[in-house]
Amino acid sequence: MMSKLKSFVASILVSLGMSETIWAQDWANLSAFAEDNAKIGLPAEDEERVVFMGNSITIGWLSSRPDFFKGKPYVNRGISGQTTPQMLLRFRQDVIDLQPKVVVILAGTNDIAGNTGLMTLEQIKGNIVSMAELAKANGIVPIISSVLPAYDYPWKPGLSPNIKIPKLNTMLKAYASENGIIYLDYFSVMADERNGLPKKYADDEVHPTIEGYAVMEPLVEEAIQKALSVR
Repeated sequence: MMSKLKSFVASILVSLGMSETIWAQDWANLSAFAEDNAKIGLPAEDEERVVFMGNSITIGWLSSRPDFFKGKPYVNRGISGQTTPQMLLRFRQDVIDLQPKVVVILAGTNDIAGNTGLMTLEQIKGNIVSMAELAKANGIVPIISSVLPAYDYPWKPGLSPNIKIPKLNTMLKAYASENGIIYLDYFSVMADERNGLPKKYADDEVHPTIEGYAVMEPLVEEAIQKALSVR
């Protein structure tokens, strides 16, 4: 029974892009960008560096639409499968220590999927709030992104993300409004009548295609320019 359980856990970890060793010894995957962070160094005096903090949706952006990042002071720090507690643990290393002017936080869907265990919407919001507060305390302007629509998760069906994600987004938008933080609303533009992500934007209805990212790009660029103007 134990061997079957171990095999099952291992298969889940592999599907999330993690090994058993990483899970046991580096839960937040601090090693993922350690070398890159050392190489990138501090920003130049006139550099308007922006860090994108997130999960597979963020790192997938880099591979699907590399030209969006090319030639810009944009640093992608997305890790596939990650949840907000993992991002919070690596926030200092992968955001604060890079001294960006702006951080774009896109997180929460994997929490709802239960990738690292059951979490309430309040707990998810709390972790995102903590990242925003850490950013502000270190002179970085945070942008809080809405969670992208998802009708269901192919890898973990039946969790009603189409109901939970809008509720979480309402909470994030309210917090942002009450605290003078920029809220980046992808959801309203991309959701279909089911509160899902249509196949024209995501083949699996979770991870954006090139067309999905093309919708997101002008929205995030507008938010970044707004963030740079309020510094």
